[in-house]
Amino acid sequence: MYGLRLRGRLCSLAVPRLMGIVNVTPDSFSDGGEAYTPEAALQKALSLAEAGADILDIGAVSTRPGAPEVPETEELRRLLPALQKIRAALPDIPISIDTYRSAVARIALEEGADMINDISGGAFDPKLWEVVAKYQVPYVLTHIQGTPQTMQINPTYTNIVEEVWQYFVQKLQELRSAGIEEIIVDPGFGFGKTVQHNYELFRALPKFRRLGRPLLIGISRKSMLWRPLQASPQTVPWATAALQWEALRKGVHLLRVHDVAAARQLVDLLAVWNSFA
Repeated sequence: MYGLRLRGRLCSLAVPRLMGIVNVTPDSFSDGGEAYTPEAALQKALSLAEAGADILDIGAVSTRPGAPEVPETEELRRLLPALQKIRAALPDIPISIDTYRSAVARIALEEGADMINDISGGAFDPKLWEVVAKYQVPYVLTHIQGTPQTMQINPTYTNIVEEVWQYFVQKLQELRSAGIEEIIVDPGFGFGKTVQHNYELFRALPKFRRLGRPLLIGISRKSMLWRPLQASPQTVPWATAALQWEALRKGVHLLRVHDVAAARQLVDLLAVWNSFA
């Protein structure tokens, strides 16, 4: 059974875990500005923890399609005060940092963060893996085609499932060679994929479990839900929950979510479901 070593503590994945999203940004696609100040970020973190989040994922740069690049100094200016407040108020909850920069990761880990969530798979800053290896923390390996600025400009694949599979096989080998063993794989829904690509990947989730690593997905409020429904990110809580339930039934180990209370009910319901199997 999978587990994550988080600063000497073992976080079992025998039961699916929830990663609550804290976006310390003014422009994230769904909740930009909600947690932009350190005080607002703290209140967001407290509410997510109370609702049942197992891990908090703090990010200070929006990676929505077309998002502008943010200088490293600005990312740190946003991130560090929020991280410090949240770590002080919630000393025991694991904290993930959503960044692709080595310097940001290093400083955040020194300030008490527990893991790194990298949308780029090490492609945007090759030194990031050195930091992860040095601190021996869990690392989320995400698939992306392009960059946030370009990823939704005509994403193209011959066979998306096979290409993402081969990407993970190669990257896992490279990460292990770099001294990184605590690896979580994320297919990267919405990161350089059309709606059709996303659903093809979603149907293949059981295949990706065969990589032998914990599987994380982030589909909360994403365009694969609201575009075909002609809705908006804020108006698809039921669609989000429906697809999250399907993901849990397919064996996903971690859900990255905005609405923790609803996702907590799904995880608890899964336990009831399985008890009658």
